[in-house]
Amino acid sequence: MATNKDWLPSGRQDQITMANNWLSILQTGTTAADWSVPAAAITELAALAGEAEITLKTAQNEETRTPVASARCKTAFNSLTDKMRDIKKRWFHVPPLADADIIGLGLKPRDNIPTASGTPTAQVTIETYLVGRHQLGVKIIYVTGNAADTANKGYRLWYSVIAQGETPPTNPEDLRKSFFTKRKKDLIDFEFGDSGKTAYFAVQIENEGRKGPWGPLVNALIP
Repeated sequence: MATNKDWLPSGRQDQITMANNWLSILQTGTTAADWSVPAAAITELAALAGEAEITLKTAQNEETRTPVASARCKTAFNSLTDKMRDIKKRWFHVPPLADADIIGLGLKPRDNIPTASGTPTAQVTIETYLVGRHQLGVKIIYVTGNAADTANKGYRLWYSVIAQGETPPTNPEDLRKSFFTKRKKDLIDFEFGDSGKTAYFAVQIENEGRKGPWGPLVNALIP
């Protein structure tokens, strides 16, 4: 039986109760037309709710409970909950429904207040691994801080390619190229002529312009 912990009740009888509540509101409420839920969708929901209720009673009755009855009950509830999700997605949580309407349907009003997230404080570095000719894979590694912190929106990976005999960077501020990624594993495809040179890296976490502390300077040979 499909469930959705955010809004759909876990119990089958509770799911029928919610569906019947929706039907009561949509079939008798004066605002049903304003919500633009078509009559065909309401009729289908009523039929599916009725079928689910019948099959549930059959599956729970000791005299009629069989593997076939249980399978039919499961199918009926899958169809009912799929239809409820479809109706919710298409017609609920859209104007002109007010919070009171949403609550009346047994749903929670949407939280329109964005989750606050501040300046990143975690420090990250990378591990490199071989992928192919003049390619390096990079994996983000947390040195300090919590990887689940909402401030950790993405990673600014800075790097420079240094040939033999050239002066290597001594701190992250010396790095010249960068790219932003939200992935904890990514790929850098260097120029063909960079093979055999050394790439130096450092990473900062970024959150809408706010930057975390630099990670350590690391290096790897470009294959």
